[in-house]
Amino acid sequence: MTIDYDARSLSDGKAMNNSRRLVLIGFALALTAARVAAADNELKPFGDAAAAKPLAPWRVVGLPQQDPEAKPFTKFSVETVQGKRALKIDADRSYGNLFHPLPASSSNRTLSWSWRVEKLNDQSDLTQRRGDDTTIKVCALFDLPLDKAPFIERQVMRSARAKTDDPVPGATLCYVWDNALPVGKVLDSPFTHQLRYVVVRSGPAGLGEWQSEKRDLAADFKRVFADESPDNVPPLMGIAIGADSDNTKQHTVAHAADIALVP
Repeated sequence: MTIDYDARSLSDGKAMNNSRRLVLIGFALALTAARVAAADNELKPFGDAAAAKPLAPWRVVGLPQQDPEAKPFTKFSVETVQGKRALKIDADRSYGNLFHPLPASSSNRTLSWSWRVEKLNDQSDLTQRRGDDTTIKVCALFDLPLDKAPFIERQVMRSARAKTDDPVPGATLCYVWDNALPVGKVLDSPFTHQLRYVVVRSGPAGLGEWQSEKRDLAADFKRVFADESPDNVPPLMGIAIGADSDNTKQHTVAHAADIALVP
């Protein structure tokens, strides 16, 4: 009995040591993956900004020839919220996006971020022009060739590109936290067929707290823009974060953090 007990104890001890090794290896792999992801991130993190202004190449863009006297730009600043260095997005009867260019970047990327909303725009209705406002949106801009877009949309984009030096993408995919539409809903912007929304969160659940998201951009593009580019995913032109309240005349505040674009 003593011999059997000792052998079993020895075997159990080896198993425990192996388990510990596996746990340590797991921690090491997770830490390595996190470091690699941070190094591969193509977006300038908001946490790198010591002051209140997001670091370049982030820049504010609006509508072509937007007159700030008639339609103010949404305000963007960096502050600490619940322990995170985050982008504050303040939309007060305004329109604007914070844009990060990505010259000729592959679309085979995972986009991840955290966002936080204090109060949703309860007047928002993305199915109508008069309600086409978002409390917060995270968008991927794709360099879809113009000949892939419908004829009328091509003319609109050509006209817009002639009026601004800011990017006018052939296709834009925006992830939104909506006030009412169901999660998973996909719909065109009522202003242009080339901007499409995907509802990632809906309603008041989780308001005031950080919520984390992760999306496969290539897979989402193939699904949402299957009618125009079913086989090929065009290169990314950039990533934008924004909010607007120019149609509903409301005032909303939201935050975004931990934005990352990695293979």
